[in-house]
Amino acid sequence: MDFENDLQARIKALGPWFHNLSIGGIQTAPDHFLGDYPNFKWQGFRHVIPDDMHGMKVLDIGCNAGFYSLEMVRRGADRVVAIDSDPRYLAQAKLAAEVEGAKIEFRQMSVYEVADLNERFDFVIFMGVLYHLRHPLLALDLIREHVADGQMLFQSMQRGSDKVVPIAPDYDFDDWTPFEGPDVPLLYFIERDYAGDPTNWFVPNRAGMEAMLRSANFTITEHPEREVYLCRAS
Repeated sequence: MDFENDLQARIKALGPWFHNLSIGGIQTAPDHFLGDYPNFKWQGFRHVIPDDMHGMKVLDIGCNAGFYSLEMVRRGADRVVAIDSDPRYLAQAKLAAEVEGAKIEFRQMSVYEVADLNERFDFVIFMGVLYHLRHPLLALDLIREHVADGQMLFQSMQRGSDKVVPIAPDYDFDDWTPFEGPDVPLLYFIERDYAGDPTNWFVPNRAGMEAMLRSANFTITEHPEREVYLCRAS
């Protein structure tokens, strides 16, 4: 079996793929329901990420098949650590890194275990994970407490209103206004499946998402497109 046929077989054996990568010229998910994902999303916010990441340590939480980890290597990051709780995703990412010759450290662990890394990072990637968690605010708190020293690239699915209104420091017990209207901070709970996925648990609106980031001591510095934020550890 020649290299291309062998690679095609390895890619197929690890399917299905959620990241459409080009590995040795072979696309891993050419018929992705979102299109060329996540590359088409990346094109919308890549400009807020440093072009030169030499001297930086990067942690990719929930790396999936490694799209963002590979981009960090291409930008010269000194060290990239990628974690995921799913062994198949890690196997996909390892194959992509192997073919590209990218030096990435992979570990099977969840976001709730980031303290076990015993290390802090200049740049943390936390994309497309929060709404799959039963304890989303805990995850943000753990990231801020144990691994985030600099910036964090963050994304979460959002539903509901995209409006953000000023919130007062406090409200009287009999004042119901903080709980009324579509533009108050909300986190929707999904009891069963959403979009055919039983791991979708909590989906915020924009106000709710931004409030959670602030509550976990992240300052939003860039909001390049809907659902995507560049934050700084406060």
